[in-house]
Amino acid sequence: MGNVPIGGGAPVSVQSMTATDTRDVGKTVAQIRRLERAGCEIVRVAVPDDEAAAALPAIKKRIRIPLIADIHFQGRLALRAIGAGVEGIRINPGNMKKSALPEVVRAARDRGTVIRIGVNAGSLERGTLARHGGPTAAALVESALAHIRLMEDMDFFRLKVSLKSSDVPTTISAYRLLADRVDYPLHLGVTEAGTMLSAAIKSALGIGALLHEGIGDTIRVSVTGDPVRELPIAYGILRALRLRLVGPEIISCPTCGRCEIDLPKLVQRVERGLRGERTYVKVAVMGCVVNGPGEAAEADVGIAGGRGAGMLFRKGKIVRKVKEADFAAELLAEIRSIIQEKKEV
Repeated sequence: MGNVPIGGGAPVSVQSMTATDTRDVGKTVAQIRRLERAGCEIVRVAVPDDEAAAALPAIKKRIRIPLIADIHFQGRLALRAIGAGVEGIRINPGNMKKSALPEVVRAARDRGTVIRIGVNAGSLERGTLARHGGPTAAALVESALAHIRLMEDMDFFRLKVSLKSSDVPTTISAYRLLADRVDYPLHLGVTEAGTMLSAAIKSALGIGALLHEGIGDTIRVSVTGDPVRELPIAYGILRALRLRLVGPEIISCPTCGRCEIDLPKLVQRVERGLRGERTYVKVAVMGCVVNGPGEAAEADVGIAGGRGAGMLFRKGKIVRKVKEADFAAELLAEIRSIIQEKKEV
């Protein structure tokens, strides 16, 4: 999709969706640029009407990552988006007339546009719901397979598929079933996951479980509000599974009665200082000497703090003793030095 390889052993890519009014080109571009800086590799925008479709060329000119147009109900909007040069469109089988698909598919084939079949538990076809007694995993898969066959019958294979539900077990079961039936790239996500904490929990469980089984090629963590907050969670999932080592990984202890420093404040200062950094570096920020040196030995850099002073470690070796007041500044300086060394290799 554009310059981002998907499937076939390519790294799992991270995408998001703007929360702006697409018709407002300035605000939409500004949000996409913030997403780009946070590590977003593919971005989707809503295209609810002709005015939004008309904004796509101007948006596309001013961003660096592939653009997907999110289309519901109206095939003509899909045609306008494809004509605007977007790299992909997402269509929802549950709310688009089948009669509109042939023209959309022809246009996508001519322009090399990717089509994502985006099945959603909240908008399944009535007949499918009736046969399965609700939005079950089997119902989601039936809907997806029916539309995959439609596309294949029209000799179209540049497909990506998603099966989204707000229910984590349903999401996992649906993707497992589909992965056994088709070999198209799968886009993973738990839809309507809620605010930050809820979204992180649901996404880590749903997306993480599937990725651990080798299922999934692109992911999106859905967070209510500013989409930029999705990216740290997404990359955190990928780092935790060792699928992609992107951005700093900070290890910090939960604190206990042995901790004699303000560890939460220290960790927050380090996180703020590294915000937006894409180079992988493993950092241990520990509150005492019991586990601190051991954890620091496993990290690129770390600090084991104590009252009044602590030890700065690099690859398990003591670098120097640091005053408590200088913990954050000294640790960040050492991290930046390591990041620079990694970039020069």
